[in-house]
Amino acid sequence: MNQFKTVALLGLLTGLLTLIGYWIVGSPEGALIGLGIAAILNLGSWFFSDKIALSAYGAQPVSSEQAPELYQMLERLSQKAEIPTPPLYVVPSPAANAFATGRDPQHAAVAVTEGIVNLLTPDELEAVIGHELSHVVNRDTLTQAVAATVGGAISQLAYMAQWASYGAAYSNNDDRRGSNPIGLLLAAFLAPVAATLIQMAISRTREFEADAGSARLTGNPRALASALRKLEMGARQMPLQANPSFEPLLIVNAFSGKGLASLFSTHPSTEARIENLLRLEQELPQRVSPSF
Repeated sequence: MNQFKTVALLGLLTGLLTLIGYWIVGSPEGALIGLGIAAILNLGSWFFSDKIALSAYGAQPVSSEQAPELYQMLERLSQKAEIPTPPLYVVPSPAANAFATGRDPQHAAVAVTEGIVNLLTPDELEAVIGHELSHVVNRDTLTQAVAATVGGAISQLAYMAQWASYGAAYSNNDDRRGSNPIGLLLAAFLAPVAATLIQMAISRTREFEADAGSARLTGNPRALASALRKLEMGARQMPLQANPSFEPLLIVNAFSGKGLASLFSTHPSTEARIENLLRLEQELPQRVSPSF
């Protein structure tokens, strides 16, 4: 059911991109252009999703000799998850965050920031890596990368539509095949909001599943709960800067907010995630866990 939901939401993103193309050009040819752009982006994201995301955050590859403890965690949890150990990348940023990317477990990568390595304890860091590997196992990384790429394209086309609407509003051309000013305004202002809402719907449910996957891999859901508290506080003080379209890839929002701001968050609230993890703790074999 979750896979069907994801496919449907990605279809909505593609349809939205096609509609924007129609509104900008003002003819069926515009819809075909939008559909063609969506097809190219989907294929590009399929084959190059790992490179796109890693480049967006300036991630650099590191070897097992450079980060032996991280690699040991990654290898141990990958064996438990029964997937190949993905390459490890480090983002040269003091902001504390992490993400995974790639189209499948054979073409995946895990990235952590310098800030998260310095902030978390070994147990907490292992739990974060378990979370990212769960995204890889569930193939969330491809879905999120495609959604981010198409969502970013929608935002760019909406910006173009905004300028096109100004020209259409003052044009005296009565050609019916011309751009529709109302449609252009809808594309300019509503399309980015719609794209964001669709990305949120894709991302939020998958974060809960990845949290649960980490709990099962490490047997220590409380460690991830503790890490999420620290990461949320860190994101408020120092967000990880990059293209906002790629924010759904991160383990916590690059920025955090409550009230109205939380409605446009790509992740569930940290409190909801922690409550879910603590419920899972009751279902797993007991082990000694640090308090927080």
